[in-house]
Amino acid sequence: MEDDKEKRSMNILLVEDNEADVKITLRAFKKAELKNNMFIVNNGEEALKYIRNEGEYEDKDEHPVPDIILLDINMPKADGFQVLDTLKNDPKYCSIPVIILTSSKREEDIIKSYKKGAASYIHKPVNYGDFVKVVEGFNFYWHLINRLPKGEEVLDDGKKDINNR
Repeated sequence: MEDDKEKRSMNILLVEDNEADVKITLRAFKKAELKNNMFIVNNGEEALKYIRNEGEYEDKDEHPVPDIILLDINMPKADGFQVLDTLKNDPKYCSIPVIILTSSKREEDIIKSYKKGAASYIHKPVNYGDFVKVVEGFNFYWHLINRLPKGEEVLDDGKKDINNR
């Protein structure tokens, strides 16, 4: 496991249109004492603008490329599947792990998410205590077990350098 000196805050983009779910997610991350930078957009179109640093998100210091994206499926303007499809088909952003975080338990949504390149599919528990446990599990996996590339260097050909991302 990585040394404490190597640990860093992750930049997490939460793409969620339900304000109550945003509040619960932020509260659960705070309760789990996760030291992450959380950025929030409320629809798929805004998610793509944020990731590409377009429009109001053009300042890369204020809106860094996310290390991980937490993506709801059912959203206005562009749904989660459209966002996932767009990202996974773009060599510049395809290496960003996208975790589907949704209330849907539909098997077809799970299958479709993985076929389109989702790194994980998490069902949002209705019970807040259970949701905190999900967030703690997220923390354990993404901070302690899994290794993510560092930085946001992009190669001239638009592909991410997995050693210097």
